[in-house]
Amino acid sequence: MSQLSLADISMKRQIGEKQEISQGSEERPLLSCHVTSALPSPCCTILESISDGVFTVDLHRRITSFNRAAETITGFSRKEAMGQYCFDIFRANVCEKNCALDRTMATEISQVHLNASIISKTGEHKPISISTAVLKDQQGKVIGGVETFRDLSDLEQLRRELTREYTYEDIVGNHPSIRDIVSFLPDIAASDSPVLIEGPTGSGKELFAKAIHALSSRKGGPFIALNCAALPDTLLESELFGYSKGAFTGATKNKPGRFLLADKGTLFLDEISNTSTAFQADLLRVLEDGEFTPLGGRKSRRTDFRVVTASNLDLKKCTDDGRFREDLYYRLNVVRISLPPLRERKEDIPLLVNHFIHKFNLRQGRAVQGVTPEVLSFLMGYVFPGNIRELANIIEYAFIPCKGDLIGMKHLSKDLLDWSGQGKTVYSRPFPTDRSEEAATIGAALQQHDGNRIETARSLGVSRTTLWRKMKKYGFIE
Repeated sequence: MSQLSLADISMKRQIGEKQEISQGSEERPLLSCHVTSALPSPCCTILESISDGVFTVDLHRRITSFNRAAETITGFSRKEAMGQYCFDIFRANVCEKNCALDRTMATEISQVHLNASIISKTGEHKPISISTAVLKDQQGKVIGGVETFRDLSDLEQLRRELTREYTYEDIVGNHPSIRDIVSFLPDIAASDSPVLIEGPTGSGKELFAKAIHALSSRKGGPFIALNCAALPDTLLESELFGYSKGAFTGATKNKPGRFLLADKGTLFLDEISNTSTAFQADLLRVLEDGEFTPLGGRKSRRTDFRVVTASNLDLKKCTDDGRFREDLYYRLNVVRISLPPLRERKEDIPLLVNHFIHKFNLRQGRAVQGVTPEVLSFLMGYVFPGNIRELANIIEYAFIPCKGDLIGMKHLSKDLLDWSGQGKTVYSRPFPTDRSEEAATIGAALQQHDGNRIETARSLGVSRTTLWRKMKKYGFIE
């Protein structure tokens, strides 16, 4: 159904209550879509049942109807929206200079499937698709406009999953150290300085590297990644420097290296601590001069990339032990990001569980709602030697045997259930029956800090009074 036909039908079937305007009387909304009215019209019921947001405006751009999906997507209630200017509620990036609804009402030409983004009431950025049409009365006179919009957040997340393009919005965590890093990330990205990311295996180092690239001025360029631990020195050099035809047996054509491929973009070198000192000397020379010579080549090439490196070891300690060149360490360690292991940020486990469930729901077309309190309590007591990557694998495995709405203990792998620490819980009442994300986060923080409310409140960034109120609300205390 086109947007214009929707507008016509909405008038013909009297979506709202048409108000007669007498000369000199106060102008009132021409349309209303209150499902709370005693006798809602059939079309009003239809608009309330669809997943697309719909709102209508009068000629002064004041909102005259606002359906349930519009409330969900924008975060504003119908009561808050009614009578307000549309641009104060529907805060889209096209409102100020390129308003689709303004164009439609000026030309009576519908706009269809325009890409935009809005800022919800809570400050969340959401990608949307917009369509607009005019509203006419039974005499054909334009009395306002209608705008429908679709939340594309799930589609955008699935696209990023498939293309492996991530931004800082994909970083999940409420732990103070993670919050500090995320808040500083735009400033780090704005510079062109080298970045060293340290953290245990599976802690998400590459995700942070991609987020830095996506926020930087080089985001239009390539993001080239290489795991230095996966290759011996000889292959590592050919991968980075490239080689010329005839450089060695089997080199039948020129091959550009990662240095050249990363030109105008970002080069991410993972597990940099596993390289030899000889290779480190060659890398330092490229970083200082911006020039390199392909293997077997005679002519040097110039390249311009930003280097982001990662290590699962303390690189300073490697330098002190003589396993890593000191001059290269100081060249790479201009900005350092230290990621904690998952066992030190257990209050993030409920958030990450929900994140991975949503991720695999998108990938597999499933509708798993969450995990049982028993599973969450078990995960809170687990040490996670594989960190976030291991948690993702646990949830992915559970999707295979789970056929219902909730992941239970029977859906976890036998190897995981055999873990000797199962059932060890310091805090005696970590998880009430309420399965909301906020309740789970509070329970995780309480367990992380052995029930200490002062430390829990500090880690959550709330006052002790607020924590007490929420603990009482969710049943942590009587």
